[in-house]
Amino acid sequence: MELGTGTKVVLLAAGLIFLWALALGVWKYRQMARSKDHLAHPYVDTAHRAALLYSFATLLIAAFVQFSGWNAIVNLLSAGASVLFFVASIGTYVYHGWRRDTDNQFRDRVRGTTAFMIALIVAEIGGFFVLLLGFVRAQLLSG
Repeated sequence: MELGTGTKVVLLAAGLIFLWALALGVWKYRQMARSKDHLAHPYVDTAHRAALLYSFATLLIAAFVQFSGWNAIVNLLSAGASVLFFVASIGTYVYHGWRRDTDNQFRDRVRGTTAFMIALIVAEIGGFFVLLLGFVRAQLLSG
């Protein structure tokens, strides 16, 4: 079976996010090895775990892109919306871990936090929902 271009792009994104997760694991380990309590900063820990989880979520999205009945543009935009916010979330965690400025970004909100969260919810759920519908249309409803 030949993979579609959209699937290849999303698989590449999954691989890059996984590689990022592995590098974040090194950062987490270094902080754990050097701290008195042997814990990394909470947002370094969160960045590492989130990157691992998002890499596999992106892999799942790649499968839905491959088997969706929508055209390549719809699939890439839908997948891209989710993946963009996965990467933005990891980046936010890295930022707070690097700065060590908070252990809870919602307690210490900055302007735009609520808008970002609403956009994240719409993009991640909406993007995947479109792909899921495309899968149902192509794989379950077509006869």
